[in-house]
Amino acid sequence: MLILSCASKLRLLEGMLRRGLPDTLLVYGTVMHVNRGNPAGQEVLVDSWPEFKMVLTRPRREVARDPSDFFTNLYMAFYRDEGACRALLGNSRAVDWGQAFLILGLQDGVYETIRDIARARGLEMETYLYRPLLHPDPPAMPQYRPDRGLRLAPVSPDHAMLLRDTWTFGRNSWSLRYLSLLIRHFPSACLLDPEGTPISWCLSAPLAFLTHGYTLPEHRGQHHARPVVGMLAAQLHARGFPVYTGVLPHNEPSLHALQCLGFHILPGVFYQLVVRPGFAQSQPASAVDSAQDPAPSSGEWPRT
Repeated sequence: MLILSCASKLRLLEGMLRRGLPDTLLVYGTVMHVNRGNPAGQEVLVDSWPEFKMVLTRPRREVARDPSDFFTNLYMAFYRDEGACRALLGNSRAVDWGQAFLILGLQDGVYETIRDIARARGLEMETYLYRPLLHPDPPAMPQYRPDRGLRLAPVSPDHAMLLRDTWTFGRNSWSLRYLSLLIRHFPSACLLDPEGTPISWCLSAPLAFLTHGYTLPEHRGQHHARPVVGMLAAQLHARGFPVYTGVLPHNEPSLHALQCLGFHILPGVFYQLVVRPGFAQSQPASAVDSAQDPAPSSGEWPRT
């Protein structure tokens, strides 16, 4: 196991992961952010270098201070060899199994490995499955102007409480801290009413992923998510990031809205897995995605 801290090696890894898209999307987006200031305090592990078979990103030890905060204790995984995947994820020096954590992957082996290790350790695991979507040509995305009286803007830190209180999976202090991190350090977009209150918004995460898309219930059915997603996609593309997200399989309105914007549904499954000690005493709510809201609810983390 190696921690890549050399800037030149991390840039080389970014190029290697780019050639493996879309399979490498999650770790690729994270490594891109690591190479551009690392606002989430992530570090990158490989099983070997330069011929790696497994890449794992995780929070630095000084970031993962709260053992119960699975929002911050965020891992992304990609493997070329399932044996290497099992070896690295099972290594307690690579994954802190004494903490609550969230791990994301686009490969069945990540899910199966985490499931098997969690069972062997007597831990519970909550599984959230999403359909991954990628936009192949963001500059070609249709651009929609806001309705009269509304304006587009980045999400303000002043609105973090509103976002927390409307987030199905995050009405707690951990999620407020996490949302504040996303708002302050990652691209975002929202639609403001004449009083300056957000009525529709979308954030991006440390893996350069469209997340927490939401439209206030009284404003749904008016396609407000379209200009919001367009603005955020343009920001990410201008910085060189892929434009991708994930939607729960039953949320046909969101899938349809994103496909109208040019997103393609990728094969396979996007796994979000929560593991934490004492999980059975504090079950999160089931993943719920409003079928009335066409904004992508991708990356909606489970609630404590």
